[in-house]
Amino acid sequence: MLPSRHLRAAARQRSPRPPAGAGDTSFSAKPDAEVIRRNKAITAHMRAGRVPDAERLFAAMPRRSTSTYNAMLAGYASNGRLPLAISFFRSIPRPDTFSYNTLLHALAVSSSLADARSLFDEMPVKDSVSYNVMISSHANYGLVSLARHYFDLAPEKDAVSWNGMLAAYVRNGRIQEARGLFDSRTEWDSISWNALMAGYVQWGQMAEAQEMFNRMPQRDVVSWNTMVSGYARRGDMMEARRFFDAAPIRDVFTWTAVVSGYAQNGMLEEARRVFDAMPEKNAVSWNAMMAAYVQRRMMEEANRLFDAMPCRNVASWNTMLTGYAQAGMLEEARKIFDTMPQKDAVSWAAMLAAYSQGGFSEETLLLFKGMGRCGEWVNRSAFACVLSTCADIAALECGMQLHSRLIKAGYGVGCFVGNALLAMYFKCGNMEEAHNAFEEMEERDVVSWNTMIAGYARHGFGKEALEVFDTMRKTSTKPDDITLVGILAACSHSGLIEKGISYFYSMHHDFGVTAKPEHYTCMIDLLGRAGRLDEAVNLMKDMPFEPDSTMWGALLGASRIHRNSELGRSAAEKIFELEPENAGMYVLLSNIYASSGKWRDVDKMRVMMYERGVKKVPGFSWIEVQNKVHTFSVGDCVHPEKEDIYAFLEDLDMRMKKAGYVSATDMVLHDVEEEEKEHMLKYHSEKLAVAYGILKIPPGRPIRVIKNLRVCEDCHTAFKYISAIEGRLIILRDSNRFHHFRDGSCSCGDYW
Repeated sequence: MLPSRHLRAAARQRSPRPPAGAGDTSFSAKPDAEVIRRNKAITAHMRAGRVPDAERLFAAMPRRSTSTYNAMLAGYASNGRLPLAISFFRSIPRPDTFSYNTLLHALAVSSSLADARSLFDEMPVKDSVSYNVMISSHANYGLVSLARHYFDLAPEKDAVSWNGMLAAYVRNGRIQEARGLFDSRTEWDSISWNALMAGYVQWGQMAEAQEMFNRMPQRDVVSWNTMVSGYARRGDMMEARRFFDAAPIRDVFTWTAVVSGYAQNGMLEEARRVFDAMPEKNAVSWNAMMAAYVQRRMMEEANRLFDAMPCRNVASWNTMLTGYAQAGMLEEARKIFDTMPQKDAVSWAAMLAAYSQGGFSEETLLLFKGMGRCGEWVNRSAFACVLSTCADIAALECGMQLHSRLIKAGYGVGCFVGNALLAMYFKCGNMEEAHNAFEEMEERDVVSWNTMIAGYARHGFGKEALEVFDTMRKTSTKPDDITLVGILAACSHSGLIEKGISYFYSMHHDFGVTAKPEHYTCMIDLLGRAGRLDEAVNLMKDMPFEPDSTMWGALLGASRIHRNSELGRSAAEKIFELEPENAGMYVLLSNIYASSGKWRDVDKMRVMMYERGVKKVPGFSWIEVQNKVHTFSVGDCVHPEKEDIYAFLEDLDMRMKKAGYVSATDMVLHDVEEEEKEHMLKYHSEKLAVAYGILKIPPGRPIRVIKNLRVCEDCHTAFKYISAIEGRLIILRDSNRFHHFRDGSCSCGDYW
């Protein structure tokens, strides 16, 4: 049975069937001269992209052989007509191993590894090519364990098999396993020696690379180039230049390696001198020099070089595109993108990254949809960018659709995109799907474990975070400093005070992690939330470095929780010295004063902000409904359904008050009447978003809202009442953490 996804795709094609007469003529087991001649003509048409001409010639043939069908099948595959190739394959009277291998390779390169595995399992006869396709395709997607599985299954291994498995280990950083495979046999060619040596270079193990170079029975120009580029990449330009001068033969890549080395090490003048002295240059040389200017944000010089290039390729355009994007010049980047004569997956991924990192979420998603319409292959970087965008705006439905595409493309179990998938689910507030995605990962790295721990921590599920940590410690993955930040944050957000203290003071002994500012910040936050303010202050005094604004911010936040205006003012003064334009800290101190009724101090803070030109960041909230993200601001008057939203909130407010809800008017930063304060609190952006979600999202499904600022105390209390009255799960992500409101309580246990 052939892959269902591509059969559905074939049904949507305008020409879903094989060419007319595909099975209507005689079949020749031994083709005569005329059949051979026409087979060659079909191949020529297909190679030139003349698919209709090939189809007409095929349909007119009175006799055909298996080679005839294979020529058509290979042509459909090479011209990107995969659904047609699948339909055509089913019409072949006697498919041979070449037929199967052709379709197998087409499925693999089209990102459909699950379909490729299904076809492989159905093959009546497999040869070394079949196994090599499975090895290389899985290795290309980072699925090294599966690549090794097919390598071990192969009854006979040729040089391609061995080199393919060696390359799989090298490309994915499993250098020790690569060396083990290399040492298991002696019949290696220079390609293999160079591949392992390049692996050592890639992962910064130059001593081992030098040892391999010295042992090589025969060196070629690639061997010398590898060592030159390796030392250059390491920053040792003296050693790189020594190898360059000693090389018995140099090609354009030898020269380019030195240019790149000088450029990467900030030696721009030396790079330009070598570039100008090159006896010949190719597109790679020009791109290397242009990339040097791009890295230094010297876009005018890069553009002059780009204009002077006699031989641009897609990488040249991508270099300029990336340069403009990294410089924040999105209009120029888009202009380059739109005028490119040819785009590849890197071009699309670079433009997606530019929009995603610039916070242009809508543009990112629209571009990704355009990428699909163009039939462009989506690489891992593109998927990761779009997943990051979905995470930023909590677009869960869009993210889940991407997950489905990832699985079909064979990416779902790899670390790179798999980790982005975990982060997306956590940031969208769906811990269950994050857990499921983690369990489905066949390979995990330290980032995978850290994402799970930090995800549970931010949701306030500290015990679950510690359980993941305990499981991690039973694996070969060693916890790092980021792991311990996640653990301390989990303890802080969940009130696990003694556990947090224990981990902090034992992490150097148990895990070899030295406390950094991030760890101290977590401890200050942990002690401060627990009301142990004196201990937090003493810890700051005993630190081996000066407190930064983040630490003072944690202390200020604790002062707000425990309404210690004196300590809060002291912390705020330190923050104002370090970050005088941090509007959030002014507001936080104002909240402390307002809750204590110190209106003069509130007014002073407002005047101080005005005099220093500090503007309060406006609050916004987002909610995704039917694949569309809706944005709300406080007292929103522009939403097309605002009247229904406000009417529902009025009714809801009455029901909440009957249930015992009282507005937290002491949080209002204005000295006005209580009734006006209640009115000001009623239409906060997160309340509008939640109300809209209740109106539009069917019962039984969670209401997921994201806010760019910290949720206020009144909204936090209101959502507990709303969750009980409406019987809905409300998941709110603010700038600090997640809150899960269910049946009148919050997952934070009011410990926030």
